[in-house]
Amino acid sequence: MEVYCTRPGCPRPQNNFADLDDSSLLKTVQQKFCTTCGMPLILSGRYLPERLLGQGGFGAAFLARDRYTPAMRQCVAKLLLPSASLTPSQLIIAQTLFQREAAVLEELGNEHSQIPSLLAFFELSVPSLQAGKTDRFFYLVQEFIDGKNLEEELAVKGKFSEAQAVEVLREILKVLDFVHSRGSIHRDIKPANIMRAKNGRLYLLDFGAVKQVTQTAGTSKASTGIYSLGYAPPEQMNGQEVYPATDLYALAVTCITLLSGLE
Repeated sequence: MEVYCTRPGCPRPQNNFADLDDSSLLKTVQQKFCTTCGMPLILSGRYLPERLLGQGGFGAAFLARDRYTPAMRQCVAKLLLPSASLTPSQLIIAQTLFQREAAVLEELGNEHSQIPSLLAFFELSVPSLQAGKTDRFFYLVQEFIDGKNLEEELAVKGKFSEAQAVEVLREILKVLDFVHSRGSIHRDIKPANIMRAKNGRLYLLDFGAVKQVTQTAGTSKASTGIYSLGYAPPEQMNGQEVYPATDLYALAVTCITLLSGLE
């Protein structure tokens, strides 16, 4: 069985363990370690990463299997992967955003069928590759949606028809209505964050930038500088307060992009 190492910068992350092809051993083995860097491979004792799905921003995502389910259910393991250039205060912000994403998925994903469900959230402390140091890794595990995002769909199939764009608008508006009714703003609506599953259902992904609408008295209402250029409205790009309408602007630009095929 192939198991992928999630340590950032591991030079040879692919590992092959022939003994894990035995299903009884696969269910009972305590742990496996990367043959190159020594990183524990079975996350939280149950999730086995198979391959890298992608990375960018503050994280990396891996397709994984849950060995404690009868059919070895596929899932997505997301690792907080902040840039090494972040200051200590920026790192705290990144960790807070990651924890917020997990909390939002737990609250919203378990209630709405078009938002992935949270399966687990945990921290892993392991010996660093630098002698005498310890590395801390933060993971969340969420439902895997098997399909293509609309950015990929646009690249393969070309411009959307009016009917196809209206379908996206109607479906995601319903999801946003639910998200906003729960006091949250997504803040990163774009084609890459809308996934069409193989059954045709549209899902809204990536709640890492989500912001609570309600604010504690005396706290700043300014927006952190997290947005996607071209989809974010002026108030978001300028670091000002964001609103539910911020998401509607980004969804409108998303539909224009799908209709026109233009940036």
